[in-house]
Amino acid sequence: MVAAAAAVRPVSLRRLGALLRAPVPCGLTTSRVAAPFPCRIDSMKISQLQLTATRFSKENNSDEDDELLSELRDKWDAMENKSSLALYGAGAILTVWISLVVVKSLDSVPLLPGLLELVGLSYSGWFVYRYLLFQENRKELTELIDDIKRRIIGNDD
Repeated sequence: MVAAAAAVRPVSLRRLGALLRAPVPCGLTTSRVAAPFPCRIDSMKISQLQLTATRFSKENNSDEDDELLSELRDKWDAMENKSSLALYGAGAILTVWISLVVVKSLDSVPLLPGLLELVGLSYSGWFVYRYLLFQENRKELTELIDDIKRRIIGNDD
């Protein structure tokens, strides 16, 4: 007991007074003890909000917005088959949702993500060796890409 009492250092009165006058952290304020300074977190949020609002008001150009909206409205009015566009959009959203569900379910299988990662790394290594390592193979790859571009665009040059 004596050794424990000797290990505790006495606190000087000057240090004790400084500790008592120190600001109380924001989370510890009570009705009897008020912090002498406002909460720093709240003041930072307010200043960031004011800065963002000022930046937005300076950057916002209503002429550009009106021009964009009028252009979109003109394109929408020029569309003949609006129902097919809505159907394609809904189909695209449904396809993305289904693919996310499939990927999440495959990711939950214990060994499958590691196996698929190994397959992807192996294919990437093969692709680098086959098409990117040597100059003549790079030329072949550019010819393949150009051929695909011509078939998509429809140029029969």
